Amino acid sequence: MAVRLDHGDDDLAETHEINVTPFIDVILVLLIVFMIAAPLATVDIPVDLPSANAQPQPRPTEPIYLSVKSDLSLALGEEQIAPDALAAALDARTNGDKEERIFLRADKSVDYGSLMDVMNELRAAGYLKIALVGLEAPEAR
Repeated sequence: MAVRLDHGDDDLAETHEINVTPFIDVILVLLIVFMIAAPLATVDIPVDLPSANAQPQPRPTEPIYLSVKSDLSLALGEEQIAPDALAAALDARTNGDKEERIFLRADKSVDYGSLMDVMNELRAAGYLKIALVGLEAPEAR
């Protein structure tokens, strides 16, 4: 160990280095937190939607989604419903407002006849405003 006692003209030089190790540690912890929290924030029913090239329409504040899954089971929003209870579940969700738009989405593997059966049930229940949901197709150039 040595001590230098003659400082002379040169002053003690300032060190202009920033220790980035704590910053990197904080960023990595935040990255892990967001990687774990992001999948938990998106709760959705897995439906393989076909793509469409129509202009997207503005979404209402609380859309009512009716999903037809690949096994032909129905889901209103996030809850499973029986096909014979469709009208009662829609009346409860819309408070009896038959003018409410119903967003119908179906898996790609659902055949046309089954989709038409669901649409006929909607019409029989009095809901005539039905919007079909699909994925946006990439724009053709």
